[in-house]
Amino acid sequence: MNDSLPRQVVAITGAFGNLGETLARMVAAQGNDLVLIDHATCSIASSSQRLMLPGIDLTSYSDCQEVARRIQEHFGRLDALVNVAGGFAWETVQHGETNTWDRLYELNVRTALNTSKALLPLLLESSGGRIVNIGAGAAAKAGFGMGAYAASKSAVLRLTESLAEELKDKGITVNAVLPSILDTPQNREAMPDAEHDRWVTLTQLSEVILFLLSPASSAITGAGIPVTGRV
Repeated sequence: MNDSLPRQVVAITGAFGNLGETLARMVAAQGNDLVLIDHATCSIASSSQRLMLPGIDLTSYSDCQEVARRIQEHFGRLDALVNVAGGFAWETVQHGETNTWDRLYELNVRTALNTSKALLPLLLESSGGRIVNIGAGAAAKAGFGMGAYAASKSAVLRLTESLAEELKDKGITVNAVLPSILDTPQNREAMPDAEHDRWVTLTQLSEVILFLLSPASSAITGAGIPVTGRV
């Protein structure tokens, strides 16, 4: 996407979190319209350029269908979807809970699956639709205490690859970014002694996502792109 292109409608899940907010600002700065989706509440009203959808449970397919209905009603189209919504938990198999695996599957995989499926009819009507999923470097190799999280993010990558194959002849690309540690206030608090300047900033990751949303990335689909900083 760039200023010389027609205005695009971009949906972002997890839009009220650290990455979602940064990405939304950068997408809007390029002159595009936004659909901002999150489970949290928000007092900001919708406008002609921005559809606010707070209080959405993306683990519920019926909620995702309602999102599609609202987008159709407000904008009449959708050009791109970025599945930012997700969750994280660190615990060992020995001392953790087995239901953590189910919970992270719901938060990381089910949300991306439900949203992609519900919004596909709109994306298929777009010329050059885009889906970008947020995976993790842990999808390639899990670290200590990262079993449940890594398994769920591995599933996100497999979903990305499979959906890319399904849609490759229909003009829609599907890719994932695989970040390492993101430089967020929460991560700095959890790891105060780490070398924070080696982490990936939210702006850096958003720039990669913006490229994947742009026409310049049209030859790329089914990719898991590492965004690892200097970790």
